[in-house]
Amino acid sequence: MKGLVIRNTGSWYTVRTDDGQLLECKVKGNFRLKGIRSTNPVAVGDRVSVVCQEPTANSQQQTAFITEIEDRRNYIIRKSINLSKQSHIIAANVDQAFLIVTVTNPQTSTTFIDRFLASAEAYRVPVVLVFNKTDLLDEDLLRYQQAMVTLYETIGYECRQVSAETGVGIEELRPLLDGKITLLSGNSGVGKSTLINCLVPSANLRTAEISDAHNMGMHTTTFSEMIPIDHSPLTIDHLPFLDEPSGRAERTIDHSAAQTEAVGNNGQCSARPKDACYQRDARMVNGQCSYLIDTPGIKGFGTFDMEPEEITGYFKDIFHFSKDCRFSNCTHTHEPGCAVIKAVEEHYIAESRYQSYLSMLGDKEEGKYREAQ
Repeated sequence: MKGLVIRNTGSWYTVRTDDGQLLECKVKGNFRLKGIRSTNPVAVGDRVSVVCQEPTANSQQQTAFITEIEDRRNYIIRKSINLSKQSHIIAANVDQAFLIVTVTNPQTSTTFIDRFLASAEAYRVPVVLVFNKTDLLDEDLLRYQQAMVTLYETIGYECRQVSAETGVGIEELRPLLDGKITLLSGNSGVGKSTLINCLVPSANLRTAEISDAHNMGMHTTTFSEMIPIDHSPLTIDHLPFLDEPSGRAERTIDHSAAQTEAVGNNGQCSARPKDACYQRDARMVNGQCSYLIDTPGIKGFGTFDMEPEEITGYFKDIFHFSKDCRFSNCTHTHEPGCAVIKAVEEHYIAESRYQSYLSMLGDKEEGKYREAQ
């Protein structure tokens, strides 16, 4: 039996099987990505194989085993905050990511943005920067936000300026979502839940105010979940990644048995009642449905499994100038004839981008989680 992981609450996973069942699964085994230790070896967006098992004499509960995770087309990954030698997979098999940022209440740092963008570049995930809370900006903050938009658009990233509170710019986002699986990510408090409520009113996600004491967001989304736009039943055949070839950053899995549990009888794994969220019609484009992956807000973005010599390639602007460096193995930190340092000095590369690059080089040297605020 094959299915798709549509919800991850930390210890439990909801799997939508290809025949339409929703199974609540608990992983007990040790799944490992080849060469990567992860705090969540199964992620929303994963395609998995599930085998049901007969109840035993000691337990009337029926169990199911996730016996395989299919190769991922891509994923977004970051270093776990509390376990510095392990990773956390935010989502798998996505068509694009919306990084929600705010210039105030709370302020998203350029370091955080650049680290997310570099990780997405590593796994070939297109990113749209969505600047939210434009209704809160005075003239100075509007100028600052426009400067950030100009910076990232010049590099080659699409940017949108919206207000989930007033609805400004929301309708312009809808065409970007059509026929795609879109990951929403960002710091806590940037308005991801409010934005989803605008795009999918029936989602009715909980929202919260910003902490006055620290001007930081408080977690309102506590688990990752795939949400159909316009409330479609989750039709596996319509998911765009099933028949596409794998990207260059796809990782293979060292498969191990993991146990899942579901209540049932008569030798069959029992599905819980179908979630109303997956019973309605989604917007379809060329036979493909549209879905959002809602994720908990994150405070910092520690990069994972990046070698220093690879990082240049994940910064589009730095990579462009690096081809003119005197030495092919230039680290762009001190070498004579470095075209990147010269471009920074001449303001062809933003100082903030260069500092983000240097901070990521430091990740590997320090071997620990770096918080990017």
